[in-house]
Amino acid sequence: MNPALTQFGAQMSQLTGVRAIMKDIIETLRAGSGQEFINLSAGNPVILPEVEQLWRDCTAELLASPEYGEVVCRYGSSQGYQPFINAVLADFNQRYGLNLTDRNILITPGSQSIYFYAANAFGGYTAPPLSPPYQGGATANQSPPYQGGARGGSLKNIVLPLSPDYTGYGGVSLIPEAVVACKPTLDIDAGAHRFKYRPDFSQLSIDQTTGCVIFSRPCNPTGNVLTDDEVKKIADLAAAFDVPVLVDSAYGPPFPSLNFTEMTPIFGGNIVHCMSLSKAGLPGERIGIAIGDEKIIQVLEFFQTNMCIHSPRYGQAIATRAIASGALADISINVIRPYYQSKFAIVESTLEQAMPKDLPWFLHRGEGAIFAWLWLKDLPMTDWELYQELKKVGVILVPGSSFFPGLREDWQHKHECVRISLTATNDEIETAMKRLAQMVEKLYQSVDC
Repeated sequence: MNPALTQFGAQMSQLTGVRAIMKDIIETLRAGSGQEFINLSAGNPVILPEVEQLWRDCTAELLASPEYGEVVCRYGSSQGYQPFINAVLADFNQRYGLNLTDRNILITPGSQSIYFYAANAFGGYTAPPLSPPYQGGATANQSPPYQGGARGGSLKNIVLPLSPDYTGYGGVSLIPEAVVACKPTLDIDAGAHRFKYRPDFSQLSIDQTTGCVIFSRPCNPTGNVLTDDEVKKIADLAAAFDVPVLVDSAYGPPFPSLNFTEMTPIFGGNIVHCMSLSKAGLPGERIGIAIGDEKIIQVLEFFQTNMCIHSPRYGQAIATRAIASGALADISINVIRPYYQSKFAIVESTLEQAMPKDLPWFLHRGEGAIFAWLWLKDLPMTDWELYQELKKVGVILVPGSSFFPGLREDWQHKHECVRISLTATNDEIETAMKRLAQMVEKLYQSVDC
């Protein structure tokens, strides 16, 4: 059967970004013919024993409680499981000195869904004014027929203020041309072989054509953490046009606290603070948390009601116990963060030892998340070709060009970067970085010859 797809069906039926590459990676692993690969592509968090035990304990408590049947055998509120909302509310008000009410919180099936709701509620084409004025044809309780079509009205952009950023933002809008990213400035320390992306405010355009702004902090894939001042400046630019700013804090504090540098979550005004429990050990339960202005939260809640009624309640019920007890915040700081920070240190030290000092390689400052980001300036081949060459020596990384959704400019830098997952063993990471260094040295030497 070959059913006809609508324009939205065709758009949403395509693999975007890393998902397309993961298909190739899966096929490579299946067809390995005995070859062993060090797979540094995964975004799946490592199953840490202490984290798994926390969720086992919380599950046992839920199973033994009288609320179990109410949690799994009944529908719930579109906003979320109320005890979970209350636990988040109490934690954030106490931890950050806030005055949130439960109307400031929405629970979603993963944080990716928050960005999908927002991108399509605030971004895309607006309904054009009816012309000539609508004269009838519907009853008083009916809406007039829509005249504009999917591409009618004016376009409201989804602005990504710092590129590269999470590859998933490329697929959140039903109107792909609405996603617009801004090229960054590069803060380079050549002697240390380090660099950092910073927003280029001279190029960042937020105006009446902007529907919403989205960025991750800490950033997947680079580990970049925008400063408090940078976040506030972006929010202020957007506030002038009543534009929501969604800060993707899937790696931020207080859980999973995968920030390796000090950072302060910022709340209030037009900022929607978005969280996920995936990297805190519950990726399979799909729990997203949006905290923001009541009117923005209400729009997102209505969108969710129409899409899926409400998010699953089982994961929310066990997370209620982990948050209310303080165990999740504690294990995030004392187990999850040091685990990945130590992995980044291995990437860093191995590259420093194995990479030739005279080559133009630059590791992004490790400020958070579960990835390292390497820039190979003037790379003699594309990032995709490097990915293919590394597979020959048993190393799988992710080509960096997948992480520039919405960037319209033809920028060579996009094809000179790779993402390195910190989810392998210490020995695997060290071996992979040595093989990478050997490969890179040969590539640059071939050009010099």
